Amino acid sequence: MRDQERGRRRGQGELEAQVLAALREAPVPVSTAWVQERLGGGLAYTTVITILTRLLAKGAVAREKAGRSFVWTPRADEAGLAALRMRRVLDGESDREAVLASFVTGLPPQDEQVLRELLERAREEEE
Repeated sequence: MRDQERGRRRGQGELEAQVLAALREAPVPVSTAWVQERLGGGLAYTTVITILTRLLAKGAVAREKAGRSFVWTPRADEAGLAALRMRRVLDGESDREAVLASFVTGLPPQDEQVLRELLERAREEEE
């Protein structure tokens, strides 16, 4: 039964996260049909292809030719996918500094501390 028929629509990015989770469970690169079967819920094959293609464009999955079709592997986890979305939003803004400043000043203290530690670690790795 489709989500709309049950009165619930998936949230933005929820289906992408489900596809990535299915791909991470796969021991080897897998076909679209494998992903479709793994997700269940009566999703159309074309819907799964659309999601995989969107994830490919975002750099979250990779595909390779296998016979007449493709097999898919994950390149990002859910955190990586969220980071890709954040970068896409930031790239769409003309004043990156203002956006970043607003983001950082709106963080709770514990998140700000985590961000500071991550930036420091990244700086050390560059040296």
